[in-house]
Amino acid sequence: MALGPNYVVLQVVLKEKFLGTGSGNLTELETVINHQAAKGYRLHTISTTASGSKGFGGGDRVQATMVFETI
Repeated sequence: MALGPNYVVLQVVLKEKFLGTGSGNLTELETVINHQAAKGYRLHTISTTASGSKGFGGGDRVQATMVFETI
């Protein structure tokens, strides 16, 4: 019987709102986590890196790197 990988690493880039505070798309991050949980993985580690935006109309960007492990 072939088993899937023991660990999965995913990256999600979140764009901050142009005006105000808070992420405009944290539901995207939640969706990725729930999708992996449905496959039988749990979140092992998450790290984030922030970077500024260049150009008009952009917001800051946060890159979330997540490591999931099989349950």
